Amino acid sequence: MVSFTSWARRLAGGLTLLLVAASAQAAGLMTPTEGGVPPLELREQHVTVDVEDGYAITEVEQVFHNPHDRDLEAHYRFPVPEKGTVAEFTVWIDGKPVVGEVLPREKARQVYEQEKAAGREAGLTEKDQYKAFDVRVSPVRGGVDTRVRLVYMQPAGVDTDVGRYVYPLEEGGVDQRQLDFWTANERVEEHFTFTLNLRAGYPVAAVRVPDQPGAAVTQQGPRQWRVTLDNRPAAPGTGEPATGEGVESGAEREAAVAGDGKPAFRLDRDIVVYWRHPEDLPGTVDLVAYKAPGSDRGTFMMSLTPGDDLPPVSGGRDWVFVLDVSGSMAGKLATLADGVGKALGRLQPEDRFRIVLFNDGVRELTDGFVAVTPAAVNDHVTRVAGLRSSGGTNLYDGLKSGLKTLDDDRPTGIVLVTDGVANVGVTAQKRFLELLDKRDVRLFTSIMGNSANRPLLTALTDASNGFALSVSNSDDIVGRLMQATGKLTHQAMNDVRLDIDGVKTADRTPARIGSVYRGERIVLMGHYWGDGPADVTLSARVGGQERQYHSRFTFPEQGGDNPELERLWAYATIQDLARERDNFGADADLEDAITDLALEYGLVTDYTSMVVLRDEVFEEYGIERRNADRRDLERLAKARREASAPASNRADQSQPMFQQPRASMGGGGGSGGAAGPWSWLPFLVMAVAGLLRRRR
Repeated sequence: MVSFTSWARRLAGGLTLLLVAASAQAAGLMTPTEGGVPPLELREQHVTVDVEDGYAITEVEQVFHNPHDRDLEAHYRFPVPEKGTVAEFTVWIDGKPVVGEVLPREKARQVYEQEKAAGREAGLTEKDQYKAFDVRVSPVRGGVDTRVRLVYMQPAGVDTDVGRYVYPLEEGGVDQRQLDFWTANERVEEHFTFTLNLRAGYPVAAVRVPDQPGAAVTQQGPRQWRVTLDNRPAAPGTGEPATGEGVESGAEREAAVAGDGKPAFRLDRDIVVYWRHPEDLPGTVDLVAYKAPGSDRGTFMMSLTPGDDLPPVSGGRDWVFVLDVSGSMAGKLATLADGVGKALGRLQPEDRFRIVLFNDGVRELTDGFVAVTPAAVNDHVTRVAGLRSSGGTNLYDGLKSGLKTLDDDRPTGIVLVTDGVANVGVTAQKRFLELLDKRDVRLFTSIMGNSANRPLLTALTDASNGFALSVSNSDDIVGRLMQATGKLTHQAMNDVRLDIDGVKTADRTPARIGSVYRGERIVLMGHYWGDGPADVTLSARVGGQERQYHSRFTFPEQGGDNPELERLWAYATIQDLARERDNFGADADLEDAITDLALEYGLVTDYTSMVVLRDEVFEEYGIERRNADRRDLERLAKARREASAPASNRADQSQPMFQQPRASMGGGGGSGGAAGPWSWLPFLVMAVAGLLRRRR
């Protein structure tokens, strides 16, 4: 038998070649494939990210250039960030920035096309379902530059005391019609910069940027860090760009150099930033609130980070690995093979597994459940190594096959690795939920790449009280999977409820919390009226026993420097409404509710778009400048926050809700230090999945 060590070395080498050779769709300027339309250039792209406690604001400023002697339209497409929504689209007109306003989708498109036909400056940002944002600007005048700015907001997640931010650039390759019609110019010809400013309420021990060797990380204080990327860094002692030096090196940089010798930056891989808090921080409750002047109603974000007191799981379990090998998964599965080194050393003989593959059809590599032995694992991984990804995605039948022949006497989990873009057989979300409702099983999903059908996959994991893990090709795969390990090795909080007494609250999202796994943070948003002390109780069932955690703290009377909370609450509520629509079918009332919220808070959704017009044209159409006013308010609040050092938003300091330190990647606190009997499971999934393209 081939030793694990030598086999892993050969596997790693082959996978390295795969990763280098893989061609991925990327964000960029779109040009129709049939030709006849001269391509534009993306000269500059400058990204500034501000990560606060609980959320992130991303600002993207771009310069399009038209090298031709006639006016053209620019079309830039990029993946929808996870839980992200566009809050600002600005076009420079006559040298001045003009902020866009949100209109119903069809109305926005109509106004844009009218202004485009008239030859007047206009811009449009639309959302293509869960897949991408489309930015259009017309005209880009011949021989000149056009500058635009896009701002989007999203929650900033922390899991097992590790924060993660992704700037999505790599397209998922899931939209075949789009791929057939458009080609993308994915190069920034002259200057690309990325700056992330991290301001945390708790000390940050380290910051990492995997897959970007040229990134500079600097610490500006115990709670404040900065990450910078620049393809034209200043030459030492000159302050001028050092042409030829950049974030890439060797063959990568050579492939990205423009024809005039200037360094170009390719928009073909995500930028992922991790930050890690030190071990043994306490479990906490944090509260951020905002009240507009003169308003009695405020908006709050409450973040609960439980202590690490969930007991380890014992006993044998059954696991079914349902792996997507369809054509849209090409180039994604290999990214997970980095976890192979930890996979086979942690197998437990009391567990069993099955491996189910699906594309247009379904087949099983195992003959029923297989006991975990080194020989069995090696045999089935070798079989998977001979497969190729191709065909459509019959996700429903793949999941249905995985649910067959389960043993009711043994706890069972389904591990699904997919991008979730079902296009063969049953595709209605309601049918998937009905399928899961028939079995008492938890679904654990690795959501692969950008443009994945996150709404569907999240709905399935929520319905089964499982969890979903988003994975980028640029992730630190081993670290990402280590986060998942603790969720499989420890029991979960089930039927979680949060009660707030003493202060009136309403419009809370999520309405149902469900299950919470080790290291997960509970984030609740809503409205509150008045002020004063509130009794907050977290209730859950753990291992069949009822648990309660309690604290008492004050909701503020007024003020706050976080007006962005209003948009974040609105978009979280819109996502809840969209999930209800997807679960139970289209409904005019739900569509109207989503549209009304988006119009009130200036958000780009499935039913609303953002349009930019000349100032006098806004007036001609009778369009109020509500979003421009809101952005002025948000920019002023940001400036006030930046004028002082980051402060803690901990609310339960005087009466702690949790007695144990929070879970951490290092294993500090509670029962988190030991590697439990399930710790190999996610690595086995990724090991198998990573081999799917080994022979492509």
